Amino acid sequence: MAQTTDRQGGETTESADIVVTANRTARALSQVGESVTVITEDQIVERQSSEVIDLLRTVPGVTFNRNGGIGTAAGVSIRGAQSVQTVVLIDGIKLNDPSTIGAGFDFGPLLTGNISRVEVVRGSQSVLYGNEAIGGVVNLLTREPTDELGVFARAEYGGRDTAELVGNVSGRLGPVAASLGGTYFTTDGISAFNEKLGGAETDGFESIGFNGKIDVALADNVSLDLRGFYADGETEIDGFAPPTFAFGDTNEVSNREDFVGYVGLNGSFLNGRFRNRLGFAYTDISRDNVNLDTDFVTFDGNGENRRYEYQGVFDAAKDIQAVFGAEREESEFSSSSFGASPTTAEVSLNSFYGQVNALPFEGLSLTGGVRYDDHETFGSEATLAGSGAFTPNGGDTVMRARYGEGFKAPSLFQQFSNFGNPNLDAEESQSWDVGITHRFLEDRAEVGVTYFNRDGTDELTFVSCVDNPIAACNDPANPRPFGTYQNTDSVSTDGWEFEIALQPVDGFDVSLNYSIIDAFDDTTGNRLARRAEETASLVADYRTRSGFSVGATVLIVGDSFDNVANTIENDGYVVADLRASFGITENLEVFGRIENVTDEDYETIFQFGQPGRAVFGGVRYRM
Repeated sequence: MAQTTDRQGGETTESADIVVTANRTARALSQVGESVTVITEDQIVERQSSEVIDLLRTVPGVTFNRNGGIGTAAGVSIRGAQSVQTVVLIDGIKLNDPSTIGAGFDFGPLLTGNISRVEVVRGSQSVLYGNEAIGGVVNLLTREPTDELGVFARAEYGGRDTAELVGNVSGRLGPVAASLGGTYFTTDGISAFNEKLGGAETDGFESIGFNGKIDVALADNVSLDLRGFYADGETEIDGFAPPTFAFGDTNEVSNREDFVGYVGLNGSFLNGRFRNRLGFAYTDISRDNVNLDTDFVTFDGNGENRRYEYQGVFDAAKDIQAVFGAEREESEFSSSSFGASPTTAEVSLNSFYGQVNALPFEGLSLTGGVRYDDHETFGSEATLAGSGAFTPNGGDTVMRARYGEGFKAPSLFQQFSNFGNPNLDAEESQSWDVGITHRFLEDRAEVGVTYFNRDGTDELTFVSCVDNPIAACNDPANPRPFGTYQNTDSVSTDGWEFEIALQPVDGFDVSLNYSIIDAFDDTTGNRLARRAEETASLVADYRTRSGFSVGATVLIVGDSFDNVANTIENDGYVVADLRASFGITENLEVFGRIENVTDEDYETIFQFGQPGRAVFGGVRYRM
């Protein structure tokens, strides 16, 4: 399940008006019924972001939480879904880690580096992306191979003794086009244990990474596709040290190594009408926590995925296109805590999917699809999806509607670890949304509003085994003294997303987003933990013809509860960043920014601190 995409008709994804992730084939945004946000390369460069979480936090319907500063564990929630219910892709390859508790993806150490485009699809997307796509999909795309020589380089230094280097080179030599890059990042960081509560030891982070794409033209209609991504990071963390086991400073580090590889064979037939992809993807994520005082490994885990895929895209007629495929995913994990014997398990998942994209008449686009999954442990699952987009005026006004189903199989940890329950059912969801966008003032203004609704059943949660009658709590051969995982009844989420984009004058771009998310546990009536009801953001950038630019990002997050009982509250906060850059030559520019200008003291998770004010500056080169 490498979950790659198709580009038809020579289209590229450089424009924000062409999206790939929503339908796994390039389509105009006005023909897509799903809710999609695109962050382009120019926007990423302008915002000077070092971490991916900084880009995602301003996307409508997205909230995040993090255990401290950069590098520490971070999760992203889409429209109130759990963070582990988001499928994360890099260059179309699935990143979710089967060794984590919920088989989700930890965004904490993920840097922007050579990522040049981000596509976020909101709402259940399991027809095309299968297991875990209940909340939505985040696709991160690194720099593409180019025909001409292309160079990108960035170096910066700033607060907390932070330094970063990024470089990428692309070009073509005969039939081979390639894009190769690397990153290095280091910082002294902040105390993960909130300094206001006594945290005195800074928790640093260091990372090195590489990315690569190679396209080899074997014939006019056949090509070889090679991709790779590697990251190796070390994060100092805080925790619960003996003898009191109270949360506080600890001399402990968390190491993580990510490796992603893909090899695919592409074939185009019938004069380009029938495009095929046969591929294999491999993901390996290794993690361990080490107490530096004793060199004792307190945790050791490894998650591995092997994915085999076939995808076909067939233009059956001028206005009818079919996307279909078959996938096999093999996942395995190993996990050990405090020197205990490791727990291991593996599982396979076979899938088949098909979707039809149709244009019945000018202005109307319809999409419908079905997927069948056969999971080795919990059985089979069929999911459906359908969407439509209608524009009566060539894309100036677009009305959208979508229905989608999602599922998430229990993770290997939830089934087979020392806390596991082998009798779990899959989580399921049904979601729908309707919305409208309208452009006016000669495309200098766009407004949009979307209403969304999602119902989830059999949500998984950790429960105590005290007086709990379920079989997992009463198995004498495998006792669960600290608890286990259990399916609960249901959750429900609905809300609104409001978007405004303005360009008052050439070079001045303003984006305003406001989201309302009501996410509840239907059993208790409590709000779901760490999902703020209201979030808002402002991103503004102004560029002059002389090469000077100035910009700001403001994020406003409302109150939330930190626990499922709704007894611990995280206060809302406002964080503002300022930035500026100046072009020395056509290719070379200097830049600088101030993060958290007002030095806001806030938490996204109870007792975990977040970075205060800091100043950064650097230089970048683009050719």
